[in-house]
Amino acid sequence: MQTIADPREVGPARPSGVIPISVIIAARNEAKNLPRCLNSLNGMGEVYVIDSQSSDETVEVARAAGAKVVQFHYHGGWPKKRQWALDTLPLAYEWVLLLDADEALTPELQVELQRAMENGDCNGYAISLQMHFLGRELRHSGAKFQKLSFFRRNKGRYECRLKEQDVSMCDMEVHEHVVVEGKTGTLKAPLPHHNVESLSRYIQKHNEYSNWEARVWAAGDASYRDLPPALFGTQAQRRRWLRKKLLALPGSPFLFFLYKYLPRFGFLDGVPGLIYCAMQGIQFFHIKAKIYESKHSAELTQCAE
Repeated sequence: MQTIADPREVGPARPSGVIPISVIIAARNEAKNLPRCLNSLNGMGEVYVIDSQSSDETVEVARAAGAKVVQFHYHGGWPKKRQWALDTLPLAYEWVLLLDADEALTPELQVELQRAMENGDCNGYAISLQMHFLGRELRHSGAKFQKLSFFRRNKGRYECRLKEQDVSMCDMEVHEHVVVEGKTGTLKAPLPHHNVESLSRYIQKHNEYSNWEARVWAAGDASYRDLPPALFGTQAQRRRWLRKKLLALPGSPFLFFLYKYLPRFGFLDGVPGLIYCAMQGIQFFHIKAKIYESKHSAELTQCAE
């Protein structure tokens, strides 16, 4: 079981701001991305950076900006990083905003967050990502998607798609989604997301993601308890439905690439669009290959017995 860091390690408290929101940023070796993210959070009530023993200057950068730093030590299982933070941190505000270190709020989105809280009509809101990849905003390529990352902390939780997990599958939620009790809405202002610092880092992270994905898909319907695939459901449910259908088809990694590059007009995003769509197809291939590896290992084990 993970434990919260000694309070003396948390760092200086951020002055109370005009926007009563608790921001939680998951980070590991994000010293290059954090300044842009933290600079966009002026006026937020409190900012936590949940670090995973970074080897770069992530902690120093976060503390210099006035964020509270907490170390997360993952030993496998559930909860993972963000749900652990929601369960453990002494959050001061009712509303929580979850961010990645490579994301940054715009003034327009800050205004919309305030209006959403004042409205009080919903318990959570999805935010559309404005994807930047290799220095270019992707306007096509199937890269525009939403994530429910702004919600009342006592009304939202992450779905648990797989309890038996280990450190090879990343220490934070990969494609689990926040499930909110009650009514939800969607904000109009996008959230800029700078998806890749380097292709080497991108490939490393997505190798861990494909380990997780292979285990989840192998688990079948048991991993869909909270958010089942549905063609006419939410965006997240539609994406799951599409991936599930594609996964069963021969040659699906190439078909997935073609789907993103042609019908989703990835070719209009230039070379970054081509690389992004190709990487998506390659990750799909990795998932299928790891599912095959798992089945093959299980068959060898049965034969040996």
